[in-house]
Amino acid sequence: MDNNEVKEETIPPYIPRGDTVTLIDLCSSDDDSDVEEHVVERRYNSVNPVGVKRGRDATSYSALDRDNAKKATTVEGELAVVLSPEGFDQSIPPSPVNLSHAFPTDPCSNNVFSNMPSGRVGSCKQFWKAGDYEGAPGGNWDLSSGGFDHVRVHPKFLHSNATSHKWALGAFAELLDNALDEVASGATYVNVDMLETKKERNRMILIEDNGGGMDPEKMRQCMSLGYSAKSKLANTIGQYGNGFKTSTMRLGADVIVFSRCAGKDGKSSTQSIGLLSYTFLRSTGKEDIVVPMLDYEKRDTEWSKIVRSSLSDWDKNAKTIIQWSPFSSEEDLLRQFGLMKDRGTRIIIYNLWEDDHGLLELDFDADPHDIQLRGVNRDEKNIKMAAQFPNSRHFLTFKHSLRSYVSILYLRIPPAFRILLRGKDVEHHNVVNDMMQTEQITYRPQYGADSYVTDANMSAVVVLGFVKDAKHHVDVQGFNVYHKNRLIKPFWRIWNAAGSDGRGVIGVLEANFVEPAHDKQGFERTTVLSRLEARLVQMQKIYWSTNCHKIGYAPRRYKPGNGYRHRDTSPENDPEGSAPSGIKTRASDKFYSSSYPSHHRGDNGVSGKDSSMYLQEELRREKERSRALEDEVNLAREKIEEMSKEHENRTEIFTEERDRRDLEEQSLRRQLEEMSNTIDELLNKIRKLEDSKGSRWRS
Repeated sequence: MDNNEVKEETIPPYIPRGDTVTLIDLCSSDDDSDVEEHVVERRYNSVNPVGVKRGRDATSYSALDRDNAKKATTVEGELAVVLSPEGFDQSIPPSPVNLSHAFPTDPCSNNVFSNMPSGRVGSCKQFWKAGDYEGAPGGNWDLSSGGFDHVRVHPKFLHSNATSHKWALGAFAELLDNALDEVASGATYVNVDMLETKKERNRMILIEDNGGGMDPEKMRQCMSLGYSAKSKLANTIGQYGNGFKTSTMRLGADVIVFSRCAGKDGKSSTQSIGLLSYTFLRSTGKEDIVVPMLDYEKRDTEWSKIVRSSLSDWDKNAKTIIQWSPFSSEEDLLRQFGLMKDRGTRIIIYNLWEDDHGLLELDFDADPHDIQLRGVNRDEKNIKMAAQFPNSRHFLTFKHSLRSYVSILYLRIPPAFRILLRGKDVEHHNVVNDMMQTEQITYRPQYGADSYVTDANMSAVVVLGFVKDAKHHVDVQGFNVYHKNRLIKPFWRIWNAAGSDGRGVIGVLEANFVEPAHDKQGFERTTVLSRLEARLVQMQKIYWSTNCHKIGYAPRRYKPGNGYRHRDTSPENDPEGSAPSGIKTRASDKFYSSSYPSHHRGDNGVSGKDSSMYLQEELRREKERSRALEDEVNLAREKIEEMSKEHENRTEIFTEERDRRDLEEQSLRRQLEEMSNTIDELLNKIRKLEDSKGSRWRS
């Protein structure tokens, strides 16, 4: 749809319907700390009601009017949603007030920061410093709804909540997860791109998909905290209802969402606009999270406004969104829907965070088809090595390159689903393809007393091997640990050995039996995770010590311990030669092979001087034999200790397996006992029925 077609779409006045629904709008007044209630009857049936507003008396209304007249720097009127509990920040009926102090004379300017009221709180463009503000002073905490007090959510929580993402690329992953979950609704792509504002050329981030979209109710849940229906679905990633807020606020101060939802079950199509603006909340000194929203409903071929309370409140929401977004008019907002088809979601993040040097955290210039990070995550040495060692490229670049990270973010990509990054497809990559000499080990977790077991038969297939560049002795190692298809721990380095031990060994596994943390960049520290970590360390050590000689390292046949000398039986440590493959040459054999005089003189005919020299030579050789034997004894002891440790490890594994089987046996016994009891009960019932039938027949 081009721009002309969008402009031709008419927005007629709201036409009341026949059915009357009483709802609660969680709204903000001009004083967010004041709580008043009123009844609004409206006609609307496009979405489910949010709640019910209660009545208020004229006395409290006039008192609020007098109080509101003193506040010149806050936004007048109602906004669509306040992310605070029901009844705390109820709306106030609109009154004829002058809005000139809240909105500038030119609301169409694209420079968001220049549009702020003069009395605003100073803006901060650095993410880690942006939480330092207190909001408007004071606040009436004595008011309650229905006799209950409520917890308020200060806008600073948006910032503190987003600090769970220490790594900005992890925030992108959250938004990609939401798009991938839309595959169930028919999504075929997700597009990540960079946009610029028309006037100031400020850069913005776009994330869009062609999934099912969100109706007005789902849009409000998306903007709220803790709402998630995905935790009940088997093949979805999200579960906490917090990812959208943390991820968008980590990347920029403000986000505007456009979503169009096709009508289902007799309902007409809807489209909604929501603005979550930390700049707006901070600049107006809000003490609650206020989210302006606009909703439209398609009637025949035209889109009509969905008025949730009053038309004046709808207009105030529209003015607020235009004031604090990069768009200059309602027509400009609606033009965004023309860029999607009959359904989908379009997320635009703007006022992107900057670093300490005044540059954007995100680097859009290093690669025209990538989004990269500046600062500590970017290592120029690793970038050069990635060009030299292509099979190690993802390990060396995933920390700063979104394209590299996204290519390994999912273990499997649904068929025909595309991930586009700045106009170019992201090629899915499986790290297993970078391996050689691979091995597969099936790991079955042993649950502790603190574990909640959903499936006792869960297991993980661990694929490990050398990276194909390992022969160059590149320091690449770690395990890619996935959970429900999503990468949680990229190249998790769990064995930090001294020297070169462990280099080149990488692995992949999908561990659905451990729970990821809220930011999905790590796992919750539980007994199950600790046991998995210990087992992975053991796997890597055994694999390394068994195969390291194949890539040019000295064989690790023995481990140093208890102060005994360690000696690698490799050519560089055996200058006198080595035995054929599979045969170990004892140190003493070198001395036993020395030639003794076949004929030597004894006491007869041997001069005293020659006899003394002969004895000294014999003594020297005996000392050398003694040292050689001591070395062999020490090596034998080390081997015994190593075998003892291996035996202990095997015993531990056997014990865990035995305990697991004991638990399974106990469970089966309980089930058998329950089934036996059930059979007995059924037999008793059958006997009673037969007795009752016999007595009836006799009677």
